Amino acid sequence: MQFPESWLRTFVDPQLTTEQLSHALTMAGLEVESLRRAAPPTSKIVVGRVLEVVKHPDADKLNVCQVDAGTGSVLQIVCGAPNVAAGIKVPVALVGAQLPPVEEGGTPFAIKLSKLRGVESQGMLCSARELKLSEEHSGLLILADDTPIGQDIRETLNLDDTIFEIKLTPNKADCLSVFGVARETAAITGAPLKPLAIEPVAVTLNETLPVKVAAPELCGRFSGRVIRGVNARAQTPHWMVERLERAGQRSISALVDISNYVMLELGRPSHVFDLDKIHGGLEVRWGRRGESLKLLNGNTVELDETVGVIVDDHQVESLAGIMGGDSTAVTLDTTNIYLEAAFWWPDSIRGRARKYNFSTDAAHRFERGVDYATTVEHIERITRLILDICGGQAGAVDDHVVNLPTREPVKMRVARAQRIIGVAITAEEMAQIFTRLGLVHAFDGEAFSVTPPSYRFDIEIEEDLIEEVARIYGFEKIPARPPVASNAMRATNETRRSIHTIRHALAARDYAETINFSFVDESWELDFAGNAHPVRVVNPIASQLSVMRTTLFGSLIDVLRRNLNRRADRVRVFEAGRVFLRDASVAASELVVEGYAQPKRIGALAYGPACEEQWGVASRTVDFFDVKADVEALFAPRVVRFVKAEHPALHPGRSARIEVDGREVGWLGELHPRWMQKYDLPHAPILFEIDAEALIERALPTPTEVSKFPPVRRDIAVVVDQKIEVQALLDEMQKALAEDACRFVQRVALFDEFRAKSSTSGGLAAHEKSLAFRVTLQDAGGTLQDETVDLAVKALVDRLARVYGARLR
Repeated sequence: MQFPESWLRTFVDPQLTTEQLSHALTMAGLEVESLRRAAPPTSKIVVGRVLEVVKHPDADKLNVCQVDAGTGSVLQIVCGAPNVAAGIKVPVALVGAQLPPVEEGGTPFAIKLSKLRGVESQGMLCSARELKLSEEHSGLLILADDTPIGQDIRETLNLDDTIFEIKLTPNKADCLSVFGVARETAAITGAPLKPLAIEPVAVTLNETLPVKVAAPELCGRFSGRVIRGVNARAQTPHWMVERLERAGQRSISALVDISNYVMLELGRPSHVFDLDKIHGGLEVRWGRRGESLKLLNGNTVELDETVGVIVDDHQVESLAGIMGGDSTAVTLDTTNIYLEAAFWWPDSIRGRARKYNFSTDAAHRFERGVDYATTVEHIERITRLILDICGGQAGAVDDHVVNLPTREPVKMRVARAQRIIGVAITAEEMAQIFTRLGLVHAFDGEAFSVTPPSYRFDIEIEEDLIEEVARIYGFEKIPARPPVASNAMRATNETRRSIHTIRHALAARDYAETINFSFVDESWELDFAGNAHPVRVVNPIASQLSVMRTTLFGSLIDVLRRNLNRRADRVRVFEAGRVFLRDASVAASELVVEGYAQPKRIGALAYGPACEEQWGVASRTVDFFDVKADVEALFAPRVVRFVKAEHPALHPGRSARIEVDGREVGWLGELHPRWMQKYDLPHAPILFEIDAEALIERALPTPTEVSKFPPVRRDIAVVVDQKIEVQALLDEMQKALAEDACRFVQRVALFDEFRAKSSTSGGLAAHEKSLAFRVTLQDAGGTLQDETVDLAVKALVDRLARVYGARLR
């Protein structure tokens, strides 16, 4: 919301400087984001009258002008503007004047005495663009005839006016207008409020347009008026154009400008129909499937029963509360109009503009709530401006009141307000605050009963009133007191760690964190999760972000592609984010949607060289085992299992399911070649995805006695069938540790694998492989004897032979 300070001060003029007023608004919850002048600094630019214009003797497009700028002598100025003419008043930059720089950040443009094609020029006649008032540069900025000659242009055009830009919270719909901000300013500062004196216009037409409101839950009040004989080509007054432009609106035509002006002035969106293009009467109802409407912005939208419309006897004419239709739009040839102002229920407008991927000022206001008690009053204001600017004759206002909100009184206990605010504000002070805010109230000695006005949709519960009291009392007056409470040290749960600890652990292993949308491209779900029926978004912010993700792989691949497109050759990224799974067992709660699980997962991707380029390590591409080591480090000291399995996103021979204590917790592997080709990746990245809960759970280390005696190591090589997995052998030897003969075995690790290159190589058959294990034994009570060591090794070998048919090599 932006507006010029001068407009605000026509309604309320507190004895505060611009900076003080900005601070007061900000501290009351209306955050002023920026203050800027209406125009950059200038000097020695005055109002001048062109007395005479003759053609330049040596240039077809230049004119030599005689100008009275109030300096006591006539100035000769060479000008090339096409609209220069004798008798007009324009801004004149005198010799020595400073104009705004041509480019932002440049130096000011200085006017000097010069010659143009041999003719002396004693200054410059200015356009709006040269003064940085607008981008209009087709001709000179022509001023009103009654403008005093010689007056400084900054005073003439009020160029020292300040533009306020306010960031409003969604609940402050009552401040989406200059008058609304003025109303708040009056309450904050105590300065008197000067509302508009709106008088009904004289009714000279006995004509109304038939209107039927068929959906009371859509439209609570519909007011309209017929006006005939308007001049749509009338010039919008300069003061209105100036206020519109300084409020961020472009002047279009008189009728449109008036509608926009009153919206900014009073917060009332309205619509002007071309009466001659309406067939019969109007009906307000919900849309129907199969209907369509071409809007004022040129878009054609398909309608359904969730959006409100205004229709005539032949077709849909307007998208209710959002935008008018092209078929009844006013043009410069319009002579008869129908002026409409309505109260649309916020719930019936909210989200509808987003559904069609655009937004409008009207929808922004109606979905937050617009005053339902002043539709007729505001139509009178708009009508008066139309009659004064465009002429015409007005009919009576046709007001249909069908379903208005019922505002129940809200109670606020004085004691509770004092406790929450932390300041003993008296009941008398609270009553004064409510009076300044225009809130009708009653006090029974303990609590206030406040009836919210028709323009305040943000007052519904006791806390809303407490907030109002705190705002107007002044947040700066509330002392900052430290909390008084017992300082008890809480026990920490050492078996769990925070998600932040995991993020730091990944960052320490050279992964950079990335944050992505939870809604993704539908094709990603099919490619990387094999999910043909994803959870769809009702109103996606973009067509390619239409479903909720069930895996982080798609987001990570997208980040990789973006980095590769920017010539990165080594990418290591991770994300801690939620996925969205259908689960009928999930019950609804405050933060959970029924039927949908939202677990958090940790996903990561590594691509390119394993290490940064250096002389100490030969360059090689990151592989499965590099990332496997990262996963093991994340889980440490817990030991995880990697089970060969297939995943839709991963290479079928280079992927594994990650298991902890027999349950699946994630996946690790190289990207499938099919997706490498589809997503145009030169090399295959290695990815993993793990349930965050599995990483949060942490096993505590178990203390053991450190032996004083040396360990004994034995190597055994066994021959088994190639189909037998190493993990199966390790699991079997782990079971053997429960036997008495193996009680001193501390560790068994694989250190070598051998496969025959031919049928006779190394004494191995073609279907066999040799696996070498290193067995470490140690006794805390003494040095192990050879007999004890041999017995333990024999027990291990015998168990492998019995279960898997292994033989010593």
